[in-house]
Amino acid sequence: MVVDFHGDDDRRVSYDFGPLAMPGWHPILAEALALRVGHSGGIRTLAGCRNSWNSTKAWIQFLVSLEQPPKTVDGLTREHVDAFYTRPGFAKSTRHIQMREMSKQFENERISRRLPSDAWDAFNRRLPTLKQSGVGGYSHGELERLTAAARADVAQISRRIRAGEQLLRQARDDPGKLDARQRELGETLVRIAETGEIPLLEGDRNWLRRRADLAGHLFMTWADLAPLMALLAIVTERNGETLKELPARHRLLEDRAVEVVLVKRRHRAQQWFETVTWEIGPKSRELHTPGGLYLLLLELTGRSREFCGSTAAICFWRNNWAVADRNRSEHFAPFEIDLGRGSKIEMSAWAATRAKPVLADPRPAAKAKATEDAPEKEPPVPLVVTFNKIKTSMDARRTRQLGGHLPSSAKSNTAQVLFANYLKPDEATREWAEEVITEALGDAEQAALDAHAAVAGRGGGPKVITDDSSAQQLEEAGLAPQTARDLSEGNLDTAWTACEDHDHNPETGAPCGDSFLACFHCGNCLVTRDHLPRLLALLEALGGLRQRMSEDDWWKRYGPAWVAVRRDILAKFSSAEVSKAQEQSLPDALLDLVEPPWEQP
Repeated sequence: MVVDFHGDDDRRVSYDFGPLAMPGWHPILAEALALRVGHSGGIRTLAGCRNSWNSTKAWIQFLVSLEQPPKTVDGLTREHVDAFYTRPGFAKSTRHIQMREMSKQFENERISRRLPSDAWDAFNRRLPTLKQSGVGGYSHGELERLTAAARADVAQISRRIRAGEQLLRQARDDPGKLDARQRELGETLVRIAETGEIPLLEGDRNWLRRRADLAGHLFMTWADLAPLMALLAIVTERNGETLKELPARHRLLEDRAVEVVLVKRRHRAQQWFETVTWEIGPKSRELHTPGGLYLLLLELTGRSREFCGSTAAICFWRNNWAVADRNRSEHFAPFEIDLGRGSKIEMSAWAATRAKPVLADPRPAAKAKATEDAPEKEPPVPLVVTFNKIKTSMDARRTRQLGGHLPSSAKSNTAQVLFANYLKPDEATREWAEEVITEALGDAEQAALDAHAAVAGRGGGPKVITDDSSAQQLEEAGLAPQTARDLSEGNLDTAWTACEDHDHNPETGAPCGDSFLACFHCGNCLVTRDHLPRLLALLEALGGLRQRMSEDDWWKRYGPAWVAVRRDILAKFSSAEVSKAQEQSLPDALLDLVEPPWEQP
């Protein structure tokens, strides 16, 4: 009853059911786990396999806790499965994950057909989706400060190790040019370079620190890992798991780029590996280009890699005197065996404890508390640095640079994953999107205003008569006697206004065939107080359409008419006249009639 696992990343593990309780369940559970983590199963990583094993053990522990546990699968009931999903003492997320995992293990037909039907139905039900809070990114200022700090510290690390290599070469080739102190240090570095072993230097309280300082002349140390990994995540725009598994094997392309095969976990079956080409750039820009930084990483870790025999790019020296005392190498690749347990990179601690800490932006709440009488200043807070936040920030920045086009912005994820997991939770991206939308709406509105002004300039615009709509008043307003009588009697009315001469369009001189929405830009258009209720109903109908279609399309189609009614017509009536007309307004029934397909033959 042993299940062996061999992942796509060549990590292996074996799980023995022998020591577990409930031996009657061992055959079916072992077979279910083997199918789940085998070559045809959905689990291909060591971390995923460990989660499956933990869920299996949780299921056995639950069965043991029952007063009358089913000894074999034949005694399993729906009530048992429901009790497992609702058992007390466990977080809801834990119960949800374990229930879903056991459902996956039992779903293979070879397993599910051996379960009682009601128990399998209970496992096979749809579970409610747990709400997951996305990880937001950094503000522009925070990202700039983090990038500058990481780049400065990595530059210092490279200068330190390159200076140590230079001293080592001088100690080997021409020690006579060195002073006594440099000669002594150089001789020590020669021995270290040959053996990889750092003297224990016991004798005072700071001997561990002295060992680390001595090793730092030729090797990277634990303290160097945080800024280097942070800068790698920023420059390459890749997630932490991919960076931890960077290989040392690569191919140079005419000294201009480097070709590397990356591991992209959980990226669908048979699509775990991706070949990327990274620009190297000039030597002075090696901290700014992904290829240059990758080659620098190999240079700084080269000696440790030789001593530990690893093929991973990330190898360094650890200050483990107990290992050194047993004649074992202190050089190792922490992520070669296990991504999660091999090491925990303390990037937040590095950002907070460096000589010039990387600080977060002040919180908006803290700004609001301050008053003129008693200004209240909260102490600066160090920036929380994680791979997820860096990845979100870089994805958001790339999306902004590409104008928000998601298919082009997606780099290591699909456009859907990029939006849902990285862009949507990011506050800075939402603020940028709101600015873009505001600018777009402003442009659309201005385009409608310009279009209205241009058309009105050619056609003269509507003639608005705010006096009484009697024939006498209309004639006194400048209309011809016959036109005044026809207008007062409603003989010239169209959809929402009136037309002075339908047979002669001011622009063409021919009978008018334009849409009624174009009347608001025509010199033949006549508007009186009697038209106000219909115009207000039109505005309400246009407002309803604005809720159901995109702003850009709405402004293009209806914007000019809306602007003409609001600015050229309603603005000429008093607020009392408009309010009185609102009491008489009716739902608009004409807008649909002037829209396609009614106007199409």
